[in-house]
Amino acid sequence: MRRYPPSAAPQAARTPSVPAHSDWQTLGTLLPYLWTYKWRVLLALAFLVGAKLTNIGVPLLLKQLVDRMTIGPDNPQALLVLPLSLLVAYGALRLATTVFTELREFIFAKVTQRAVRTIALQVFRHLHALSLRFHLNRQTGGMTRDIERGTRGVSSLVSYALFSILPTLIEIALVLVYLVLHYEIWFTVITAGALALYIVFTITVTEWRTHFRRTMNDLDSRANSKAIDSLLNYETVKYFSNEDFEARRYDEGLQRYEAAAVKSQSSLSLLNSGQSAIIAIAVTLILWRATQGVISGTMSLGDLVLVNAFMIQLYIPLNFLGVIYREIKQSLADMERLFSLLEQNKEIADAPDAKPLATKGAALRFSHIDFSYESKRQILFDVDFEVAAGTTTAVVGHSGSGKSTLSRLLYRFYDVDAGAITIDGQDLRHVTQASLRKAIGIVPQDTVLFNDTIGYNIGYGKPGSSKEEIVAAAKAAYVHDFIESLPDGYETTVGERGLKLSGGEKQRVAIARTLLKNPAVLIFDEATSALDSKAEQAIQEQLSEIAESRTTLIIAHRLSTIVDADQILVLEHGRIIERGTHTQLLAADGAYAQMWARQQAREDGNEDGEGAEPLSPSLQLA
Repeated sequence: MRRYPPSAAPQAARTPSVPAHSDWQTLGTLLPYLWTYKWRVLLALAFLVGAKLTNIGVPLLLKQLVDRMTIGPDNPQALLVLPLSLLVAYGALRLATTVFTELREFIFAKVTQRAVRTIALQVFRHLHALSLRFHLNRQTGGMTRDIERGTRGVSSLVSYALFSILPTLIEIALVLVYLVLHYEIWFTVITAGALALYIVFTITVTEWRTHFRRTMNDLDSRANSKAIDSLLNYETVKYFSNEDFEARRYDEGLQRYEAAAVKSQSSLSLLNSGQSAIIAIAVTLILWRATQGVISGTMSLGDLVLVNAFMIQLYIPLNFLGVIYREIKQSLADMERLFSLLEQNKEIADAPDAKPLATKGAALRFSHIDFSYESKRQILFDVDFEVAAGTTTAVVGHSGSGKSTLSRLLYRFYDVDAGAITIDGQDLRHVTQASLRKAIGIVPQDTVLFNDTIGYNIGYGKPGSSKEEIVAAAKAAYVHDFIESLPDGYETTVGERGLKLSGGEKQRVAIARTLLKNPAVLIFDEATSALDSKAEQAIQEQLSEIAESRTTLIIAHRLSTIVDADQILVLEHGRIIERGTHTQLLAADGAYAQMWARQQAREDGNEDGEGAEPLSPSLQLA
């Protein structure tokens, strides 16, 4: 009977926690991006005010038209004279309202889109600047959804706040001023009271509803993370026949999202009903006072039409205030998640006085290094060795001994807890990370390729490389003939993470990519582990030629690949227990000699090596 992992296991953190911000703090973070184009902002606001002034002028002209057309003691010939000028003015004001509105949109479009672009790019750069520790903890699906919603939230917030809320507030102010100056106080009292009640009700209910939307966001991101994680591990799911388990795991998230969405919709219905009731009562009271004024002779029919038009112009946009306010709150919540990514501590940052790395031979020095990923579990203990310029040092040891940690520290994915790492006497903490990583090339054990062409993946070692340079690197890595045998050659796509290629094929592409980079320091992290013995020997000879003029650090599992190394270090539980050449270590008859004997015994039983994958041009493309 198959046992599944518990479905209610705690969720992995998408990002380290960041204190929640208030809406005003989030707005304060956004404003500098908009204020970069302050003249465009001010001009757009001027057009906004112009649109509202012309919009208020429309009911005033409508009142004049009605009064001019009304037969009475003061106007017995009303129907005999066509008020042409008022009709033309009415049409002009209607047109002007639209023109001002479109000009406002046109002027402000660049501000909004540039802000979205700037923020998205800044977040993207910042994510690449964060430490490896952050990226090992985050969940890709949830984080990408946060970025997507956050950038969309910037555009939504600007649209709703500046083009819906602000114009409505301006129009309310203008209408209230007109009512105070021209009519009895009750019109102002009813209008202002209804507006105040409407706004308070809307904000109160929407604030109550906000946590439903936050819950929906969180559950949506979690469900998306599970889906992406499952799809990225498609083969593993198939290996264990866990399709149903993955579907149930995904559906659990969807069920929780569904429950939150139903609650959100129910609360929205309550909000809409309350808003409609407030508007209906207010409009009824206003019309009651206006009809009383007409009956008593203190108001004309034009005044009745004017007040009614004012109410319609005010309450139609207010009818959407709940939706707009909710969207603004949602946009602020989305932006908060986006800006929280910008506040993640880089952990590894360039020093203020950091200078570019200057290599003169690239001699490496690890001076009494202590390091731990977590405070309770130390990985390296007083590791001390030197790699002379132009020489090769190999590091061997059992799994978990700390071999690959050396390459991560050399790349400065982490900083050491004690000691120092230097290149040509320059402490890595005192040089820029960009120059450091430019000087180092690595062929990792687990090669990951971009979902693009083989030519793109090789050329990634030096962006902008010519086709000739890419081909030369491929030939040097003995992968050119394989690539040419494919129907699309260098334009062949490799699939997500390079899954259309075998392990050996990916490894050769990675070697070609590193050769194209032409670094001063080379790191081979079990670089030939995915190759069979024949392919390994061919590439090993080429790697030896490549390493002749470079400082090379080899992290090895197969000891046969490092017999010619100038120095071999044996790591055990984070400590160097032996060092010397291959011959010296065999003569010492210690840990290295025992490892060598075990591997030789295995190879005698299997000439092709254990688990080696033959390189074969068997890529089949649809």
